[in-house]
Amino acid sequence: MEFTAKQIAAYIGGEIVGDENATVSTFAKIEEGMPGALSFLSNPKYTPHIYETQSSIVLVNSDFVADKPIKATLIKTANAYESLAKLMALYDRVKPKKTGISSMASVAESAVVGENVYIGPFVYIGEKAVIGDNTVIEANVSMGDGATVGSDCILYHGVTIYHGCKVGDRCILHAGSVVGADGFGFAPGANGYDKIPQIGIVILEDDVELGANTCVDRSTMGATVIKRGVKLDNMVQIGHNVVVGEHTVMSAQCGVAGSTKIGNWCMVGGQTGFNGHIQIGNGVKVGAHSAVPHNLKDGEAVFGYPAFEHTKFIRSSVVFKKLPEMYSEMNTLKKELESLKQQLAAMSKA
Repeated sequence: MEFTAKQIAAYIGGEIVGDENATVSTFAKIEEGMPGALSFLSNPKYTPHIYETQSSIVLVNSDFVADKPIKATLIKTANAYESLAKLMALYDRVKPKKTGISSMASVAESAVVGENVYIGPFVYIGEKAVIGDNTVIEANVSMGDGATVGSDCILYHGVTIYHGCKVGDRCILHAGSVVGADGFGFAPGANGYDKIPQIGIVILEDDVELGANTCVDRSTMGATVIKRGVKLDNMVQIGHNVVVGEHTVMSAQCGVAGSTKIGNWCMVGGQTGFNGHIQIGNGVKVGAHSAVPHNLKDGEAVFGYPAFEHTKFIRSSVVFKKLPEMYSEMNTLKKELESLKQQLAAMSKA
């Protein structure tokens, strides 16, 4: 499917600089542009590529000023990156959707399946499970008894949703993700660790996305809750009874221990760990590879192991690499000070 610059500009509210009849049918990075592709420029370090790109149309921010002629047609918009996301969502929506239930799927008679749903081969849908309209369930997905998935969701290959768990509308679960595995709960006994039954559920609210092989554990009691708009990258571990607030994002390989509450609009770098039973405020930013052992207030930005205030960590990091020399100098000064003390003591006796 082709779109003209005129159609694109009308959809995103942009201003055309160049040929309004230029057409595109795909997307490409600006440095890998080709005829018929749409690219974008929002990061200034990629500016040199705009003068050489072969892309037919390039989205740019409205304040962009060219230093020399550009072959591509430009569409100026308030936020090029945001406009690109809007266009890619449109492109995805107009692609043909798969529908129907594979003859190799196993769907319980008591399950409720909405309209225009696709269920791929080797899918298992348990008793009294519910699937909303326009949802796509790829091969080898498993939904336990009583599990629910909303409308317009995508469950990629190998996703597992345990019994009783709830997934909202417009959620995307990538390959291998697990919703509702048992929380890590054990009580030490005389002969080892006794398993504590995990009888709660997981609730994913609307517009949540889970990366590949991410796991959200079911609660001991009640629910582990991933709130509206949360995006979790690949291989993220969410412990039992955790609550992740609205529109919080976490990069790959983060881990959140049980019963921790994370606020809204937080940003968490990769490989960060959170202690259990702590409270993280709204709008908190945590740098990659951090360990968060305690509560954080709204708006804090922390970094390090253990994590502390970001700017202090940056200043401290300058000192860290000088510690061996500083330690050596300190020992030298201690010896000199001890020598001076001995000399003063000898003089006072004389």
